Order: sequence, then structure tokens, then C-alpha cells
Amino acid sequence: MSPAATLGSSVRTKGIERELRARLSWAVRKFVKAETGRIILQMPEAEADEFKAASAKVSKTLEGIESLPVLPREAEDVLTISSRERHKWLKDGRLQSIGTRTVKMRGRSKAVTFHVFDPNHIEDVLDRDLPSVWREEDAQEIAENRRRGAGKAALTRAGKGNGKGVVAKDARTATDLRPKLEGWDAFEDEGLLR
Repeated sequence: MSPAATLGSSVRTKGIERELRARLSWAVRKFVKAETGRIILQMPEAEADEFKAASAKVSKTLEGIESLPVLPREAEDVLTISSRERHKWLKDGRLQSIGTRTVKMRGRSKAVTFHVFDPNHIEDVLDRDLPSVWREEDAQEIAENRRRGAGKAALTRAGKGNGKGVVAKDARTATDLRPKLEGWDAFEDEGLLR
């Protein structure tokens, strides 16, 4: 099995093994095992005919294995990202899905639907080290949002945010009684009259 098929991931290797087993008959599935860089098909000598048929089917399946869609768990392992990052980057359009897959898992009443990814896209993201770039962008965005939120909170506490500040009744009447002088508005806007 070529290293390009596994993308250097043991999780991807296990996924390829599951895909191979799914395409074989029930009696032969237990004899297939995927290891680093190879697929092992080991059967008793008495089942030589089944071995030849299974070997041919495994060889045929392995011909196009490099184009097998990458599952979410495999993408997380290859790119060394968390599931939260995968969901965020998928929603932002940074990670590009090639479609969805729906699977009915044993022990669950409902089917599970998830996005699958193109192996060439995952390899490109890995080669260009985009996850670290995206993490930096996300950290800057979080810092900017926190700074903006702190500014809004400070304005609200000062009573200047969106007119929602609490103003005493006496303060309102005192401002109405003050004489209007020309030019003082500029000083007041800069906060010099406190």
C-alpha cells in the first residue's frame, strides 16, 4: 500500500482496512489486516480458492485507494487538529468538503451524517502548513473581539454606551439650566471638562 494512500496516518490506515473489509464477504473479512505500508491477507491453506478470489478483490480495491475520501477523524489525525477546529474551519470554508456520508452504526437508533474530504485537498493543507496559519488568524480574531468587547463594557459602565447609561433626574435638570456657551462643545467632546 502506498504512503500517499495513508497520508502518514494510522487512523487513515485503519479506515482503509475497514473499507477493504466492507467490500469482502463475511467469511473472509476477518483475514484482512492493514499495517504500516501493507495489507496482509492470511488464510488457511485449505481455503486456497477463497484466498485467490479475496486477493483479487483486495488488489482491485487498492488500485484506487489514494482517491478514497478522507473521513473527519482521519482528517483530524493527518492535520493534527481538534474536532472543534475542524467544525469551525469547515463552516468558514477553509476546509472544503466533497460531500457527506450517512452511516447507520450498530447500537444507535439514528443514522449519522458527516462531511468527507478530498485527500488531495487534505494533503495540500498539510503541505502548506495551513492549520498553524489558521490558528494564528483565529487567535488574532479572538484577541480583537475581546478588545472590542472590553471597550464596549467600559463605555457601558461609563454611561456612554448606546444611551443606556443611567442618568439621575437632578443631573438632567442641571444640564438644562446651564447656559449654552459657544466653543465649549469642543472641550467637552475631548473630555477636558470633567
